[in-house]
Amino acid sequence: MLLSVDWDAYSGCAEHVFDAPIWGTPDRQYDRLEAWRARAAKREQNEQGGQGWETLAADFPLYPGWEALKGYAGLPAHVALSHAAAEDWLRLYPGREVLNLDSHHDLYSQSGDPARWRPGNWAGLGLASGLISHYTARYPQWHAGLAVTEGFDLGRTLSEVRAALLPELLPRLCLERGPELPPADQVEALLLVQSPAWSSPAHDVAFLALATALNARPLGEEPQDRTVR
Repeated sequence: MLLSVDWDAYSGCAEHVFDAPIWGTPDRQYDRLEAWRARAAKREQNEQGGQGWETLAADFPLYPGWEALKGYAGLPAHVALSHAAAEDWLRLYPGREVLNLDSHHDLYSQSGDPARWRPGNWAGLGLASGLISHYTARYPQWHAGLAVTEGFDLGRTLSEVRAALLPELLPRLCLERGPELPPADQVEALLLVQSPAWSSPAHDVAFLALATALNARPLGEEPQDRTVR
């Protein structure tokens, strides 16, 4: 199988954080950096502790489990700014099963051209084109405690997916939640995605170190280093 890892599966948010991108955000350059600066400045003004990106720590934690991804070192790996690079990655390994660890299913988007490959619909287009034989979106375990997330109520989210996708695609997809990672000997290749509009800059050090540990080659637009605020 192919393994896709969106960093927002680990770089998440706490409950009742109403300015968190999980509630919905565009993916503009502003959202990737300036929006995070505004969140940090607000917390500094409210004296929530810390300075710089550290002030985001309580509301935007880095959830555990990402360290285990280093166990895939030695496999073919790519790193990208967003899933906009997913089409090129899938064309390297056409027709494979894909497991995507992500806070979003990426099967369809309610805005924009539905036929254009984008971070929000790459998985659906991959299924429709045959580049993906079977797709599993595995939400992180922390979604179980946040009602606003897609992975909180899998039945609700699956109902939305069924209403949006062609019926013939539905038997080839699965939505689930859990912390499990597949054994390395079952993974052919890996794609690591930063998604900076959704992942905290405070976690860039860990993300970039992980990409280095995996010897991941850049694919498409390269990840941002936002460590200096």
